[in-house]
Amino acid sequence: MQPQTYANHRRFVPMYHAVLFLLIVLTLIGSGVNLYESLGDHQRLYSASLIVVLCIISLLLYVFCRVFPLKAQDRAIRAEENLRHFALTGKLLDVRLTIRQIIALRFAPDAEFVPLAQRAAEEGLAPDAIKRAIKNWRADTYRV
Repeated sequence: MQPQTYANHRRFVPMYHAVLFLLIVLTLIGSGVNLYESLGDHQRLYSASLIVVLCIISLLLYVFCRVFPLKAQDRAIRAEENLRHFALTGKLLDVRLTIRQIIALRFAPDAEFVPLAQRAAEEGLAPDAIKRAIKNWRADTYRV
């Protein structure tokens, strides 16, 4: 496994992000066409409607299966970085920092973390700008 950097820190799982999403969308489109063609046929209308509903449910599950764990992980990262900042400075992180900024700060090593956190709070740096400002990348291989 190559070392994590700004250029390769994003995680892309082709079977999830591309294949599964494409299959769900294509199935939703196909079920919509099937429903449209079933509008005049009352015997098929109920089944076609159920298939559309199941496809919408699948799309919602696809989204929620990604969003819910990330929210929990974001809370854990906020707690970890707050603890790290407290251990380094004796103070909690600045309340002006957003969760996205704190998530970006997790890649900063201890030597860069405190000054970068202060700069991010004062200047309102975007998460991408925070990541680009890091000189020595601290890998986070546990993020999903």
